[in-house]
Amino acid sequence: MGKQFSKQTIRGVNLRGRTVLVRADYNVPLTKKGTISDDLRIRASLPTLKYLLEQNCKIVIMSHLGRPKGWDMKLSLEVVAKHLAELLGRKVQFVGDCVGDEVRQTVRRAPLGSVILLENLRFYSEEEADDLTFAKSIQRAVRADYFVQDGFAVAHRAHASTHAIALCVPGVAGFLLEKEYTTITKAMKNPRPPLVAIIGGAKVSDKIALIKRLINKADRILIGGAMANAFLQYRGCNIGKSVSESGQEQVIKDIYDKAKKKVGIDHVDDFLVLPSDVAVAPDPYSELPRREVSVDKIARDDMALDIGSQTIEAFTKVLATAKTVIWNGPLGYTETKIFSIGSARIALAIAQNKYIVSIVGGGDTADFILKWDGHDGQSFTHVSTGGGASMELMAGKKLPGIESLLDVYGLR
Repeated sequence: MGKQFSKQTIRGVNLRGRTVLVRADYNVPLTKKGTISDDLRIRASLPTLKYLLEQNCKIVIMSHLGRPKGWDMKLSLEVVAKHLAELLGRKVQFVGDCVGDEVRQTVRRAPLGSVILLENLRFYSEEEADDLTFAKSIQRAVRADYFVQDGFAVAHRAHASTHAIALCVPGVAGFLLEKEYTTITKAMKNPRPPLVAIIGGAKVSDKIALIKRLINKADRILIGGAMANAFLQYRGCNIGKSVSESGQEQVIKDIYDKAKKKVGIDHVDDFLVLPSDVAVAPDPYSELPRREVSVDKIARDDMALDIGSQTIEAFTKVLATAKTVIWNGPLGYTETKIFSIGSARIALAIAQNKYIVSIVGGGDTADFILKWDGHDGQSFTHVSTGGGASMELMAGKKLPGIESLLDVYGLR
């Protein structure tokens, strides 16, 4: 696995007795009462933290939570510190800031083997601005010997805690970051054929690079969700009130042109597979029974909110012979049970194929899969903790939070 990853990892440097600054991704969903509703991202950081504790490190963790505008204590990481302490079975000291004298004194006085969690980075606007002065302020307070990047979900962002900080202290990868990178890049570079890609979600524009790369790599591409609405509209279907990203006609034309060059005009519809039927309703929260119609029979006042039974059957037949599946984007409005049937049936088809390598992109798809699976996604080869990061990596883009780390052979 290490040969596929060109960056230095925590295994490759001597961390014994060192102070390490860890960038984790603890951007977890909270209930209205402020409690953690899903702790997957916290648990995903545990292998790295436990390894650092075995090395008798002094661990200082930084993260963000939500999208605060200034100091919003409803988005304080103190609740995460308490939960992390329970998971680790040891004290996690919380500091109510991420820079300044309180941080400096807390870290200085803490013995080796301590775990300290800093306050929400995004309470400072300098974090998202990739401000070098802010990164230097963090390092001056912590005085870390090494920076450990383990927040894969933010690795595609050039922020102070993912990019600028690596200019202040030598940066290496944690176990989660390494696993995410190697698993996703291997599936994209050397997939076991046939490779079937499932693309859903809402915006075509967010996934242009991914779709174009998949056209080169995949044997079939199945398109669903609100994404499919834009394609159906391009093909002349009346999609009623369905959600559809406007202004994407040229983009979709380019996608079809690229697909035609690969498989020929006579086979393009068998390669880029659109829904043949959809579940419709006047709105996503309609209490009417599930109603399915052909894609050319969508009424003016209806919304296409899920793939229909015929499409489910067609998609599952394709998946039955797949050896590699990459899934990014739900196939329906999964916030409601009645319109999550398509995504659930596709998840089942993948889980039942014992010979399949299945990579589920993060974000809404991962959230749905984890709820559906009930076993932390163990029915799938890999469920990514990163939404945008996994999509950009699948598209072949370089991630600033990885590129800024030390190379395996020498400095950057």
